[in-house]
Amino acid sequence: MAVKRNRWLVISVLVVAVGAFLALSVLPFLTGGNQPTTATSQGNNPSEGADPQAELEARARGYELVLEREPDNQTAIEGLVEARIQLEDLEGVVAPLEKLAELNPNTPEYRVLLGQTKQSIGDLEGAADEYRTVLTQRPGDMNALQGLTALLLQQERPQAAVGLLQDTLQSAPQANEVTPGAIDVGSVQLLLAQVYVEEDNVDEALRVYDDAIEAAEDDFRPVLAKALVLRDTGREPDAAVLFRQAEELAPAQFKDQVRQLAIGEDTAPAAGLEGEELVPTESPVPSDQPAPDATEPEDADSDGEFIE
Repeated sequence: MAVKRNRWLVISVLVVAVGAFLALSVLPFLTGGNQPTTATSQGNNPSEGADPQAELEARARGYELVLEREPDNQTAIEGLVEARIQLEDLEGVVAPLEKLAELNPNTPEYRVLLGQTKQSIGDLEGAADEYRTVLTQRPGDMNALQGLTALLLQQERPQAAVGLLQDTLQSAPQANEVTPGAIDVGSVQLLLAQVYVEEDNVDEALRVYDDAIEAAEDDFRPVLAKALVLRDTGREPDAAVLFRQAEELAPAQFKDQVRQLAIGEDTAPAAGLEGEELVPTESPVPSDQPAPDATEPEDADSDGEFIE
């Protein structure tokens, strides 16, 4: 059905206003923040024309040597994760991500990344465990909810995905009474509606969108999502009205994207998932800590910086 072409597009609408929402791909999330540093160090390196694969392997080995002496050196762990991803060694990413998750229990993004990595290498049970670990502590964590929902759909378990999200919505009033904002009801509704879209249950998806619109009349996301579904099911006049309404409601920085979606530009879904305009892809790796260069001598100080 044509509506399924927008499976990630509608999810990207959810991502827009949730904040630092992870893209589903591990690679852009982890490598984006440190690319400029890597390029600069290579540009000043006499061995600029060397084999990139060999340089990455040397960099990874340098981090490994640091970690033999300082197993809790987070800068080195983060660098090792990045190097192994660039080497396309996702299985080798699991152990250092597990260490980062252990060292940073209050940073759930690491565990979500671990879940994404396990999912990408086929360890679906392990991935589900990681997502559920986050949700046990933070039932409204949208990164984990989206990850687990996508995993359940991958396993062709849509009813389990629906149940997960419905349970989250049912627990929201009590959770938000204890901790205001613990569960973003509107975002969970959008994700639930997307599951219905995936299963071609358009009527139920539209019902959920209507509930979300009624509950938050100034939120452009459910209006835009409903417009996309209406257009893809052949109800263009109704969709056009909602596209105009969504553009009026959208914050200034998102109006251009709403217009692009309204005219059906094919580039919008990709930008929504992996670009910098719709989805912040900032890594939890601290941006003010440059990755140590393994082409330097292999000693490092306690902060993970290599020293002469």
